[in-house]
Amino acid sequence: MYLKKLISLLFLTLIGSFALFAQDGGTVRGYIYDKDNGEAILFSNVYIDGTEMGGTTDINGFYSISNIPAGKYVLTCSYIGYDSAGVEIIVEPGKIISQNLYLVEAATDLGIVDVSAKRDEKTKDVRVSVVTVTPKDIKSLPGAGGEADLAQYLQILPGVVFTGDQGGQLYIRGGSPIQNKILLDGMTIYNPFHSIGFFSVFDTEILRNVDVLTGGFNAEYGGRISSVIDVTTRDGNKKRLSGVLGANPFQAKLMLEGPIAKLNEETGTSASFIVSGKHSYLDQTSKALYNYIDSTGLPYNYTDIYGKVALSSKNGSKISLFGFNYLDKVKFNEVADLKWNNAGGGSKFVLIPTNSKMIFGGNFAFSNYNVGLQEADEAPRQSTISGFEAGLDFTFYGENTEFKYGFDFNGFRTEFQFRNAIDLNIEQIENTTELSGYFKSKFNFGDRMVLEPSLRVHYYASLNDFSIEPRLGMKLNITDYLRFKFAGGIFSQNLIAAVNEQDVVNLFVGFLSAPDAINEPNSSTRAKNRLQRAYHAIGGFEIDLAKNLSFNVEPYYKYFPQLININRNKLDISDPDFATETGNAYGLDFLLNYDTKRYFLWAAYSFGFVKRNDGIQTYPTHFDRRHNVNLLGNYNFGKSGQWQTSLRWNLGSGFPFTLTQGFFENFTFEDGISTDYVNGNGDLGVVYSDERNGGRLPYYHRLDFSFKRIFEFTKYLKLELYASVTNIYNRENIFYFDRIRYERVNQLPILPSAGFNFSF
Repeated sequence: MYLKKLISLLFLTLIGSFALFAQDGGTVRGYIYDKDNGEAILFSNVYIDGTEMGGTTDINGFYSISNIPAGKYVLTCSYIGYDSAGVEIIVEPGKIISQNLYLVEAATDLGIVDVSAKRDEKTKDVRVSVVTVTPKDIKSLPGAGGEADLAQYLQILPGVVFTGDQGGQLYIRGGSPIQNKILLDGMTIYNPFHSIGFFSVFDTEILRNVDVLTGGFNAEYGGRISSVIDVTTRDGNKKRLSGVLGANPFQAKLMLEGPIAKLNEETGTSASFIVSGKHSYLDQTSKALYNYIDSTGLPYNYTDIYGKVALSSKNGSKISLFGFNYLDKVKFNEVADLKWNNAGGGSKFVLIPTNSKMIFGGNFAFSNYNVGLQEADEAPRQSTISGFEAGLDFTFYGENTEFKYGFDFNGFRTEFQFRNAIDLNIEQIENTTELSGYFKSKFNFGDRMVLEPSLRVHYYASLNDFSIEPRLGMKLNITDYLRFKFAGGIFSQNLIAAVNEQDVVNLFVGFLSAPDAINEPNSSTRAKNRLQRAYHAIGGFEIDLAKNLSFNVEPYYKYFPQLININRNKLDISDPDFATETGNAYGLDFLLNYDTKRYFLWAAYSFGFVKRNDGIQTYPTHFDRRHNVNLLGNYNFGKSGQWQTSLRWNLGSGFPFTLTQGFFENFTFEDGISTDYVNGNGDLGVVYSDERNGGRLPYYHRLDFSFKRIFEFTKYLKLELYASVTNIYNRENIFYFDRIRYERVNQLPILPSAGFNFSF
């Protein structure tokens, strides 16, 4: 019945959408490239001279301008830092022109830019709770160890809470890590952050664009109930062999890229590759450089390898093949020993039919993620998730409309094993299949209003559960400088986390599929469904206070009617393995941003609440940070900006934790009735307070600084030398408190560093 309704709904929507795109004018479309290396230029302005017709390129450098009256025109593209390019085109009714443009870097810096793609994007796209991050943005940070990384940049975004330098995880507007979907070229990455919280698995040098959607995202994204981080990599240099070699006390890296078949500017055909590897030897170098922290060294080690081949055809169709292997190890003496590995590969393609207004895309990928943790309590845990994902999508462009629909098919296997404090095993092995369909539309009503309705229907085959998820985004342009916005919708997911907030060191990131049967919170009554759900409502406004100064305010509310967790308080074999609860997250985010050629200033403040109810009590989560402030300043100076200095300060109020009420002698009765509990010596057990997370840790704050000098020997040969200091005033921020030893362990102290990047 549900399937029939879904097919009927999609069919009617498609028929209606095709009617919208029945236009008499012509269409011009294509890609905008950097002439020097063939890389796509994102968010550039493409327009028809002498008219108001135009648009901006997407993350692939693609543009489409529809319903152009017949005639002869000049198609022009402009982008900050590049000379404008133009070409004459002849438009015929109903005909499609494929036209690529190649931009050349400007010989001199432009003091004034008349056309702003960013402002055009602000007025013509909804983009509520969306922050776009580029490699340039990431490199504006004073990188820890001197090396700026996506993991560090995400920490400064409004609504994002980071739990620490070591073993830290990202929590986005009340959502836990399991509720954040991380995509790499359309493929799900299950653990993108290393155990030392400064670094992700992504090499900054290979990134093209990162979209961070902190809530209210459209129906194109599914399977998660809080946020999405969508990472896109570059194709590789299509003109010449190039690369970057870098090293500092934390890690060494090498990136190579180049053409397999050089770009032909006449036909647009090319084949290129890019490969990146980075390896951390901090566990060795820290013994000599940072022995004031621990004479045994900082116990972090990781290796990340990524490779990609991209092929482009004459009409702009593209296909890429990629693979990766990410490895992380950490060993805290007598506390925790962890290792995880994530490996996989896939492909992504875009097909552009010559005489059709439809663009056809898709992806296929497979991966395996395995994590194991052994703690001092000798209760090991193991988690594995492996499987595949595939998707198809179809996009149509109109003059003031855009329509996209698609289908996703995922299958994965989860395995989990854990032994709790009273020696009871919790195990699960599940095979899961998910099928979903979605459509989204975008309507531009002149220059004053943008409407983006969308719908996702997600079928969890293994659970026999349907989730119908309407979503809506809209923006009202009061003036060219003041815009109001709203986004909301329904979201669902199957995966649940195998994380214990009472772990001494919270490093373990495991995954499980939803169980066959669950009960309502603190009840023997069966829940109506087995999915986790959320409802989002986000509003706000953005205002351009000056040419390069913007201010953004977003209040948000997320309601979680059902969340599923491991029942770590299981006392008997007959007790359920899983527990359910409800929750909500709400708050207010502020962002002030000033961006010019030489200055980059960023001020973000978040005020938020995150609460859960397990049927017994309402309590704050362990990541419920009431206040969070991030200030960032970056200054480029010198004739060509060859000097750069950066400063970042973060302040966060204390996290909640459960107080210790007392201790007891704990016998596990490993010898059964033969256990000598009278004369024997048991382990030291902890009695926790009845008030869950009733205490608060001290405030966290840290100041980081970096200084950089670029030496340009030739156009392509460059040397970048940098020095940085992390936690410059040596603030003692708490990492965890060892209840058994009654010792406080702090986050990382002052960390000076220096390094280089050699580009060729």
